[in-house]
Amino acid sequence: MSVHYRFVVHEHFARSHHYDFRLEHDGVLKSWAVPKGLPEEPGIKRLAVQVEDHALEYGDFEGEIPEGQYGAGTVSIWDKGTFTVSEWGEQKIVVNLSGEKLKGPYGLVHIRGKKGNEWLVFQTGNVATD
Repeated sequence: MSVHYRFVVHEHFARSHHYDFRLEHDGVLKSWAVPKGLPEEPGIKRLAVQVEDHALEYGDFEGEIPEGQYGAGTVSIWDKGTFTVSEWGEQKIVVNLSGEKLKGPYGLVHIRGKKGNEWLVFQTGNVATD
């Protein structure tokens, strides 16, 4: 039997409009800013910039982050659900999402980048059921 963890995708209207992809792992939400949003079909790869971990409680947050605070702007939940882990490593993460919008296997591959926090996120294939 697989263990199910929570995920959330926040739509974030801050300095620039983007999406925050958050996966529950080791008691926190591991987080990536995805400027163009998560791909909803195979064959599309998107940049995902890893940002600081967030508390699990942040997964339910929707509202305004006041001016002057980190991430100031409007945050809403774009998608949420559960996921199972196929692989979780320092260079590669593969999960199977079961959300309201996003479903199926997704991969994150670390590409380093200039700041060392850049990943690619993509749907890895056919929608899987669990």
